[in-house]
Amino acid sequence: MSLYDVVVIGGGPAGLTAALYTSRARLKTKLITGPTPGGQIALTYNVNNYPGLHEPTTGPELVERLITHATKFGAELDRREATVVDFSLKPYKVQLGSELIAAKTVIVATGSLNRKLGLEAEDQLMGKGVFVCATCDAALYEDLRVVVVGGGDSALQEALDLSKFAEEVVIVHRGDDVTGCQCLKTQAQENPKIRFIFNTVVTDIIGEEYVEAVKLMKTPDGVVETFQTDGVLVAIGWDPNTGIFKGQLELDADGNIVSDGVKTGKPGIFVAGDLNDRVYRQVVTACASGCMAAIEAERYLTQKPD
Repeated sequence: MSLYDVVVIGGGPAGLTAALYTSRARLKTKLITGPTPGGQIALTYNVNNYPGLHEPTTGPELVERLITHATKFGAELDRREATVVDFSLKPYKVQLGSELIAAKTVIVATGSLNRKLGLEAEDQLMGKGVFVCATCDAALYEDLRVVVVGGGDSALQEALDLSKFAEEVVIVHRGDDVTGCQCLKTQAQENPKIRFIFNTVVTDIIGEEYVEAVKLMKTPDGVVETFQTDGVLVAIGWDPNTGIFKGQLELDADGNIVSDGVKTGKPGIFVAGDLNDRVYRQVVTACASGCMAAIEAERYLTQKPD
């Protein structure tokens, strides 16, 4: 069984940055990314707010740069998925397929999963008009109408990305105003292809082989109408990707890892990225927390070399 100084679970900006720092510190590092490294940023079409990159780049391009940087210092990249962890005794154990590896320290950076509406038709029509990523699928909706469900940063950004292709983008939100940042809100309000429907929820998605319409219910009076659309993009937030850590780390009621900064309640185990950031959720803040987790892991190993 291979023993590593640091095992990083998660291949988004936080995990990639953590592996960069630990490997640069000459710590034997295993970076577990899963089959598609990058996390949410890999689904982003245009990144123009990462410090130092004054020319816009794509999410996948930034991810490739981060991978190249981390592996340059010797981080061992593994595209398998961690399926089971055992944090009961040191060294900690992580299962990768049929292989069990051991770690003196672990950095958890598994990110979050897109939240669903919970409608039966949502699963039936996923990939048939229902989707969660404008970057991936926007080109399929050229000159068509798309409903975006949500009112936060993700919904506004997805709507803006869609507007490059769709004829009309309709943001449906249960509140009386969007909750995203002012810069995205202003861009969406000034975009002639985007309009808003407030105080409304999607109660059903209609279609046999493909999305044809949605049922919209006005929350003040319960009035329901059928609204024709060619697609439905669900952008109502994320759920923490912490399933394999149940019973191993303390989780709150929402499934987030309980932490003090990047430190969990388990010695030598740290958390980085969206798992301990419910406010900012930016690439730069994810990278920053990855850096902090890596430095804490190095300090822990210096103080407790076992």
